[in-house]
Amino acid sequence: MEWVILISAGAMEAVWALALAESNGLKKWKPSLIFGVASVLSLVGLAVAMRAIPTGTAYAVWTGIGAALTVLWSILSGKEKATTAKLLLLLGLVACIVGLKLVH
Repeated sequence: MEWVILISAGAMEAVWALALAESNGLKKWKPSLIFGVASVLSLVGLAVAMRAIPTGTAYAVWTGIGAALTVLWSILSGKEKATTAKLLLLLGLVACIVGLKLVH
């Protein structure tokens, strides 16, 4: 169950990062509200998951999921260009996240 919570918390990290980008420096209220709620959910999920998952592994997986989903969404929404190098690096990041889960 902790891994499901950790993965969800990582997804919330991507949500708050994307909302923060849309908030124009916290000047737009809707994305700012989404940022606030998602960041709290993300950190609470990380804290709960860390009850059973070692800190280093949990933090690496949390940030890796957040980073990968943020870049993927930026590519899919057309805000970032998909390059071969970027896609290969994303695959490597995902492989590292899966590897950390496998060795836990």
